[in-house]
Amino acid sequence: MSAKDKLLLAARDCLLAKGYAHTTVRDLVAASGANQASINYHFGSKEQLLTRALRDLNTEWGELLFAVLEEPGGTRPGLDAQEDLWGRIIVSIQANRSLWLVNFESVASVRQDDEIRGMIAGGQELARASLARAFAGLGPDSDPGEVHATGSHYLALLVGLASQWLTDPERAPTAEQFAAANFSSGRRRQ
Repeated sequence: MSAKDKLLLAARDCLLAKGYAHTTVRDLVAASGANQASINYHFGSKEQLLTRALRDLNTEWGELLFAVLEEPGGTRPGLDAQEDLWGRIIVSIQANRSLWLVNFESVASVRQDDEIRGMIAGGQELARASLARAFAGLGPDSDPGEVHATGSHYLALLVGLASQWLTDPERAPTAEQFAAANFSSGRRRQ
């Protein structure tokens, strides 16, 4: 494995273990076995190395989320289907906690880093489309405005649910509670 690949792997591992803000050059050097100069040689700076690894992790997070959304669920319509889908999302959050935390932490970086902001914005657009398809059956032939609005609604729910499961899993809503509340509030609006 090349020094560049070792640095990328080390950055990935450090991001998952410590997060972006707490990963130091010393951590990267220790985890990769490379020297400090190789960080600058291959990536230009520690921040650029971490941003590259963060991009890879966000891609991995997106692939996990999209796989969960595309899994064949129960054939039960309405509330039960939503409960099944939210349940699979919660299982993914629990099984990939560090990856979800890195994704959340990356949002804090958008203030200083346009590359990360663009990466997250692009990922959100893909997530909106996938969420609109998974929860509302809206596909490529659907009205783009409806896909955007519906996907934005479910993305906001997803972020809120994940935030609760990451910070307070003992009191986070179950899939049954979450689906029932969302389903009943949607019916009240109609």
